[in-house]
Amino acid sequence: MAQVFGEVAALYDDVRPGYPDEVRRGILDYGGPPDGIVELGAGTGKGTELLVGFDTWLTALEPDPRMAAVLRTKFPQVDVVVAPFEQWSPPERRPELVACALAWHWMDAATRNRRAFDTLAPGGTLAVFGHKYAYADPVQDRAIGDVLRSVDPTVVERADHWVRDDVVASGVWSDVVERCFTSYPVLPKQRYLELMQTFAPFRRHTADEQRRTLEGLDAAIDGFGGTVHLKLMTSLVLARRS
Repeated sequence: MAQVFGEVAALYDDVRPGYPDEVRRGILDYGGPPDGIVELGAGTGKGTELLVGFDTWLTALEPDPRMAAVLRTKFPQVDVVVAPFEQWSPPERRPELVACALAWHWMDAATRNRRAFDTLAPGGTLAVFGHKYAYADPVQDRAIGDVLRSVDPTVVERADHWVRDDVVASGVWSDVVERCFTSYPVLPKQRYLELMQTFAPFRRHTADEQRRTLEGLDAAIDGFGGTVHLKLMTSLVLARRS
C-alpha cells in the first residue's frame, strides 16, 4: 500500500495541499536552523517544498519510483533515494533534522521511532507533520460521510493526536510537543473529486467501488451547491534526541 500513490503521482502532486509556513517556523523555533535533513516518505515533495527553505543538505527517501521521479524533477538539488526507511542506512554525517510529512503511518510501527532516533545527530530534532481532512460545514460532513460509508463501512479515522501519542509511547524521545494549525479551503466539486482519488482508502477499492464513490460524491456535492468547505487541520509533532 505504501506505493499505491505512484499510480496517480502527477494528480497527487497537483491536488494535494502543501504546508503552511507556520510548520517551518515551528521547526525553526524548536530546534534552530538544522545542519542536514533526512525526509522520510517524501512522496512528490509536498513536505520537501517547506524543507528546502532551510538551505542545507537534504536527503529524501521515497519507496515508489514514480513518486520519486516527480520529486527529482521538482527539486534537482535534493538527494532523492528510492528506498523504504527500513532498508536504508544513514550517512556518517548525521542530520540535525529528521522530518516526515504525512507518511509516519507508512513506516514500520515497531521500529520507526528508534530508527529515526538513531538517524539523528545528538540533540537533533524529529518533526512529523501532516494534514487531517475534515469539513467546516456539518451538513457536508454528514453527506460525504454517508457516501463513503455506503461503499466501505469499515473505514476508521486515526485519532487526532495519534502521532504525538506514538512518539511519546516509544520512550526514546525528550521534549515532545505538538502544535496545530487550521485552515478552511473551499474546493469546487471537480477539484474535490480529484483530491479524493489520491487517498489510500479510495485507491485500495475495486474499480467498481471507486466509480460508486465518485458518483455518490458528485450527487452529494451538487446537493449543497457544487463546492466543498474543508477544515484542514495540520499537526506538527516535535521531539528531541537528547
